[in-house]
Amino acid sequence: MKLRSALLAAAAANILVAGAAGAATAHKPRHKAPAGDQQLQAQVKALREEVEALRSEIGAQKNSQVATQAQVDSTNNALQATRTEVQAVQTQVAATLPVTREQVNTQIASAIDKEHHNSKLYFKGITITPGGYLELAGIYRQHFQGNDISSSFSIPFPNNRASHTSEGRFSARQSRLSFLAEGAVNPHVQLGMYGEFDFQGGAQTANSNQSNSYNPRIRTLYGTIDWNEGDHGWHLLAGQNWSLLTTNAKGITPRAELTPPQIDAQYVPGFAWARQPGIRLAGDFLDHKLWIAVAAENPQTTFAGTVPPNVTNNQQAGSGFDSANTLSLNHLPDGIAKIAYDTHIAGNAVHVEGFGLVRSFDAHLNGAGNNSATGYGYGGSIVAQIVPGVLDAQFSGIGGKGIGRYGSAGLPDVTFSADGRIHPLNEFMLLGGATLHATRMLDLYAFAGEEQEDRKILSGGTYGVGLPTANNSGCFIEGGACAGNTRRIRQLTAGFWEKLYQGSYGRAQVGIQYSYTQRQLFAGVGGMPQVSQNMGFLSFRYYPF
Repeated sequence: MKLRSALLAAAAANILVAGAAGAATAHKPRHKAPAGDQQLQAQVKALREEVEALRSEIGAQKNSQVATQAQVDSTNNALQATRTEVQAVQTQVAATLPVTREQVNTQIASAIDKEHHNSKLYFKGITITPGGYLELAGIYRQHFQGNDISSSFSIPFPNNRASHTSEGRFSARQSRLSFLAEGAVNPHVQLGMYGEFDFQGGAQTANSNQSNSYNPRIRTLYGTIDWNEGDHGWHLLAGQNWSLLTTNAKGITPRAELTPPQIDAQYVPGFAWARQPGIRLAGDFLDHKLWIAVAAENPQTTFAGTVPPNVTNNQQAGSGFDSANTLSLNHLPDGIAKIAYDTHIAGNAVHVEGFGLVRSFDAHLNGAGNNSATGYGYGGSIVAQIVPGVLDAQFSGIGGKGIGRYGSAGLPDVTFSADGRIHPLNEFMLLGGATLHATRMLDLYAFAGEEQEDRKILSGGTYGVGLPTANNSGCFIEGGACAGNTRRIRQLTAGFWEKLYQGSYGRAQVGIQYSYTQRQLFAGVGGMPQVSQNMGFLSFRYYPF
């Protein structure tokens, strides 16, 4: 603009000079203009044309500026209208949701923070998501059991001399590493692979004396294929994963298993689960609300009572296994079918599921062929948001014959009669619990569970489980006899998780858990003894991913 103004000024000055020269020669006699005057007139004409061109350009720029300002004003008006509409929608949503605006804002902030902390990796079209955590746990038990972070429920009676001392230790073995690899073949087909590992393997060389040479172990390791078509889909899983009968939080999808949020690596009694190899096919329908699945999973059998001398029920482990272990003589997989439905009741999310289990148990009658029996189980669970974002609850139950190994307490599956026949044991499991999200950083939880088996008396009272002739007279005498079988395991557990930090650098949290456990034997000589165990756990965890 300054350059154009200077040009206009110069042009005007030239015009004035030319005008003055013309006035000076006006009174002279007319004669042919010299060549110099003609050249000056041509320059004046050219400058006038340039002035007019500059004026036209300045006018065009003013018109453009006016149009641009009008467009900016229009955009600002549209933006203000959009803001007003968004505020109206937010007000309407806040009025209909059973949560406060502060809770909504907290959830939004959490989602934004999570989005900012994106730890995914990309390699040749594959998306890789690392996961896991580092944990240092402290463990206290009233009665010594010699357990690490995973508690057993064979609580010792006072006849066990070690039970007169308490137990305390630190452990980092529940620390966990995981990865998820995903690749989209096309908009309808997706491939996946997931692995999760911890350090709770205990080879014979492992000890706590000096090197703590505990080895990694597979928790889950499987592949998936998902075919999705609009409001339905099919999902194939093959590998080692949580059993299909394990409660899910939503649908029947891997990595949606709902485990109690405790520190103890052995779950509350009454929680039905297993992690084992298998193959599963699931389908979802009705806009992904109804799920149906079937699975074939790796079999194993646990035994109780006396095994007749003419029966071979297990074999020393061979290649690929620790030779100190044994394997039961199974040849058919455990079959599981499950149906699940996701809905809302009074605006609260509810997940309901039911399942059935069929098992085959095998043994060899020495010199007389093989012997087999069939077991079964049935059960279900319900998971509900009592107050969305604040209080969650879950309840599950399972009953049947020969289902012991699927319970946290690990009660036996079968026993034998004197003739070598296999007899599955009747059992039920119950679990109930709730988790309170007191604040964005604090979760409180409480669970209660129970597993109980029925007595099975066979061959005139000489074989079976829960025999009334079992000698329980010395259960409370140091070094005394305590031969009865376990009838029931109960536990109450409660604790909290407090997040110390959650942000772009991951999450750090501390947890404390208390558990009270009861073990009761079947009635025998000396009565129906019962013993209890108080346990406390402290955990420091860091989730970097």
